[in-house]
Amino acid sequence: MKKSAAALCGAAVVLAGMITSIPAEASTGSAAAPRTARTAKPVWKKCGTSDYPTLQCASVKVPLDHTNPYSERITLALSRVPHTAKTYQGPLLVNPGGPGGSGLTLAGFVASALPKAVAAQYDVIGFDPRGVGRSKPAIDCEPGHFKPVRPDTVPSTRAVEKANLARARAFAEACGTKYAKLLPYLDTVSAVRDMDAIRAALGAKKINYFGYSYGTYLGAVYAKLYPQRVRRLVLDSIVDPTGVWYDDNLSQDYAFNDRHLAFLAWVAKNDAAYKLGTDPAVVEAKWYAMRAALAKEPAQKKVGASELEDTFIPGGYYNGYWPYLAEAFASYANSKDSDALVEAYENFGAVDAAGDNGYSVYTAVQCRDASWPRDWRQWRRDNWAVYDKAPFMTWNNAWYNAPCAFWPTESLRPVDISNRRLPPTLLFQATDDAATPYEGGVTVHHQLRGSSLVVEQGGGNHGITLSGNTCLDTYLSAYLADGKVPHGSGEADAVCQTLPDPKPLTAKAASSSSRGSTLHGLLGHRG
Repeated sequence: MKKSAAALCGAAVVLAGMITSIPAEASTGSAAAPRTARTAKPVWKKCGTSDYPTLQCASVKVPLDHTNPYSERITLALSRVPHTAKTYQGPLLVNPGGPGGSGLTLAGFVASALPKAVAAQYDVIGFDPRGVGRSKPAIDCEPGHFKPVRPDTVPSTRAVEKANLARARAFAEACGTKYAKLLPYLDTVSAVRDMDAIRAALGAKKINYFGYSYGTYLGAVYAKLYPQRVRRLVLDSIVDPTGVWYDDNLSQDYAFNDRHLAFLAWVAKNDAAYKLGTDPAVVEAKWYAMRAALAKEPAQKKVGASELEDTFIPGGYYNGYWPYLAEAFASYANSKDSDALVEAYENFGAVDAAGDNGYSVYTAVQCRDASWPRDWRQWRRDNWAVYDKAPFMTWNNAWYNAPCAFWPTESLRPVDISNRRLPPTLLFQATDDAATPYEGGVTVHHQLRGSSLVVEQGGGNHGITLSGNTCLDTYLSAYLADGKVPHGSGEADAVCQTLPDPKPLTAKAASSSSRGSTLHGLLGHRG
């Protein structure tokens, strides 16, 4: 979705007639904010790593059901890099998105990536949301759900569609069987109440918050329920709250297709390295020929058509992966050598036990957060219509979310995150972001009164601060240091140019690791 910041100046994105609400028991007023459970102070212990030696770990217990103070307790895992400066600005909670992403290591990354003088003023707090990672209980509905080789995602025959439907239904049923008591409490609002319980356990009257991707929605919902407890709020790569979640996923499909075409154009531009042609259309045809070949004969019985999509979708999140994906593509297309392709799948597409956990929480939260079509005919109709224009990820994305058509719990209504009661907040959005298209950032900018929007013009990565763009990071650091936000006259309050696309691999480049690749490894994919 190629949109320029200038073209969108003055064009507010407003969806009239949208019906959204906070669940009945949650109030939007500060005087009657949801009651926060009493939580014991965490006991911090050293858990540093070679990358983040000052990291500490702890846990807190919170109610499973925040509306019932006597409900059973669950455990949330926390991490911390403590402040070291005399000036203390309070806890800075960080979240990598998902839903289902672990935030424990992210605390160490954020503390190390921010300027030392800024990070030293905060306790940077990571946490595993309920159901995730080291929090207990952590869920895994169906281990091995993504074990290769899966049916082709494109339901070109009734048999293929039935096979994919059976997988989606089986996953939903497995979740319902294993976690019947837990699923009704895996949702964004419950996670937000956990965050406020963490705030209370830390002894803070207010929190600072920094969220990526789905973490932007989590932060916006926290700000809606607890506006008087927000000190500073940073949202990077912003979820469109008006499309939670079915419509947002359809919007992603168009944007990911555009991003995939950008990758193929980059491959064509670097024909000297990859020998796949100088015409992007020719390169695209070769990519889909590779897909067709793998659908008939999976590479090393590991990478079929579905796994190929899984491997290349991360390239839509972060262009730092492009050189590796291009190498794998060229090796297979030019010489039928599948070793690099299988290695790329194992690095970028394969799902391990942590991925199974993350996907289980992802589905549990998204399926519970909002209503999804229960009639598969609507899914079929909508996704074929999108596929006609955006074939790259449409059906892969549909099956990824398809368990929601069979989910065993009733759905809530999305939260109306519009807010006039916040201090100045800072938003970051790339114009060509595929996972959270640009329009979502514009929408939230209008819904959060007094917010400032910093746009990365021409940027296509998802998660753009602390990833190497000095212009963006200067605005972030100034805001966290003293609350300064830019003020502009157009849609964007400030515009930063994107970084150059990567170059083909060299021996030196292949052995080096950038801050961007570290961040995107922590953010993961699908949100």
